[in-house]
Amino acid sequence: MKSSIDALHLLQHRRSSKKFGNIAPNKEQLEAILKAGLRVPDHGHLKPYHFVVIEKSGMETFHQYLRSVVDEFGLDDEMYKKASKLSERAPMVIGVVAKIAKDIAKVPAWEQMLTAGCATYAMQLAANAQGFETCWISGKWVNGSAIRNAFGCGEFDKIVALVMIGSPQDDECGISLASHTEEIGNVVSYIR
Repeated sequence: MKSSIDALHLLQHRRSSKKFGNIAPNKEQLEAILKAGLRVPDHGHLKPYHFVVIEKSGMETFHQYLRSVVDEFGLDDEMYKKASKLSERAPMVIGVVAKIAKDIAKVPAWEQMLTAGCATYAMQLAANAQGFETCWISGKWVNGSAIRNAFGCGEFDKIVALVMIGSPQDDECGISLASHTEEIGNVVSYIR
């Protein structure tokens, strides 16, 4: 796999993928991914996040957590099928929990949540830079009691992401890069 790419090129061209090959990050690659998550803006140095790594051997357990979400929230058969597909899609998943401390006036809960979101994105970029595909999943999947319990969530904690990681589906080198950069047009204004 490709070992690194130009940072600016990655930032301007990355995209998510929902197709993965069978290769997960090895121990050193995973450590680099997790360390990237630790270097995000963090007001008060709270480290308001926790990462849960689900490897191939844990996918059946992960599948059970997803199935329990379907049962807990009374979702339809289509979501039950989707639960199966999600647990089989990638060879590794990293759950990201925002560990929210409500009693810190200087660092409000929303700011702590943003830090956990930044950690998620930093880990995606670190995985992409090492040649892996990634996809950030959330939705109802992150609200189930069983998965919250397994991830060690406290009362105010929130699972903000299930980051799927794996080699490109065809096991070729490279990452999912859009063929063009996005236009900034309507999303930017200036005060001069």
